[in-house]
Amino acid sequence: MEQKRILLVIGGGIAAYKSLELIRELGRRGIASRCIVTKAGQEFVTPLSVSALSGDKAYTELFDLDEEAEMGHIQLSRSADLVVVCPATADLMAKANAGLANDLASTMLLATDKPVLMVPAMNVRMWQHAATIRNVAQLRADGVTVMKPDEGAMACGEFGPGRLPELPAIVAAIEAQLAGQGQGALSGFHALVTAGPTREPLDPVRYLSNHSSGRQGYAIAAALSAQGASVTLVSGPVSLAPPRGVTLVKVETARQMLKACEEALPADVFVSVAAVADWRPARAATKKLKIKGAGSEAPSMELAENPDILKTLSNKRKHRPRLVIGFAAETHDVEDFARAKLDRKGCDWIVANDVSGDVMGGAENEVLLISHDASEHWPRMGKDDVARRLARRIAAELTGDDDGVRLAAE
Repeated sequence: MEQKRILLVIGGGIAAYKSLELIRELGRRGIASRCIVTKAGQEFVTPLSVSALSGDKAYTELFDLDEEAEMGHIQLSRSADLVVVCPATADLMAKANAGLANDLASTMLLATDKPVLMVPAMNVRMWQHAATIRNVAQLRADGVTVMKPDEGAMACGEFGPGRLPELPAIVAAIEAQLAGQGQGALSGFHALVTAGPTREPLDPVRYLSNHSSGRQGYAIAAALSAQGASVTLVSGPVSLAPPRGVTLVKVETARQMLKACEEALPADVFVSVAAVADWRPARAATKKLKIKGAGSEAPSMELAENPDILKTLSNKRKHRPRLVIGFAAETHDVEDFARAKLDRKGCDWIVANDVSGDVMGGAENEVLLISHDASEHWPRMGKDDVARRLARRIAAELTGDDDGVRLAAE
């Protein structure tokens, strides 16, 4: 398979140093980087550092006699599968929107016929300025994918939206674009999904766990990625390959899963599909317990309650996802128990399914999608179909483009 390559434009902002980490991480994933460093970008990172990490020349000048003898800016614009601007400063986005071409980066952006992904990073006031809002809207209308910046403390001391998205989210967006999945309704949104079981160790060879193949959670992560979202998938131990373009975080225990989820925030949507163990042994032995033997009594086990991941994220004051969705696996009175869980956890939707039949590990599912004031029954269908249908509902909810797909009241 031919190696994928991006053309990375490094703009002039304090976040430019993270472009070096991005080059290295993409290289680990088999994605090559060819780089343009703007004049302002060189105030933060050196062409030498960029060249050393990318293994290629760092391009800086439009009027380079050797390069421009062969129309270097045209060649550069066609030399990659994807153009990534990171950090995308307010200045770079304004130039791209206006069609200016007064340096190598802006000229290349005007000349390229490749998809363009912009990763914004700037002061909160600059991000919220009317001019930037207009520029972003027009760039998106022109087919450019502009990621949503993170919210938080900034180098300037202010707080708000404008921070460069975290590295895993950027990498996932790049991989999704390279896989041809970056133009969906959820482009620029970050989705957090949990899947699989957790395992709570009793000793080095035994554990407590729940039944879960992880198939439904992995299918949902893939469907959200196909809608253009950058997806972080926090997975317990399963025997499934991670979906292409998704950032996979592997965990074993419920406490590890909660920690991984909190570290993945902020997110626009959280889909809690994992079958998390409610309890764990209060004390895990460091050596194998000898619980069999002549005259031995039946062993007892003291249990401790695990953290409630869905409830914790549903009730966060800071960085609560806009949409929190839980799953309820029930064997009877499915809707009643699901509604009780919806109220108890504080989430927005519950996807409830009857697991009394052949569901665990199977290829199909029959679910109820429940909100606080409505519910909808979905007929039995493949888990991939359930995932795609749910992803479309999530996209409609987050973008406000409901198109008649909101839950119908009973």
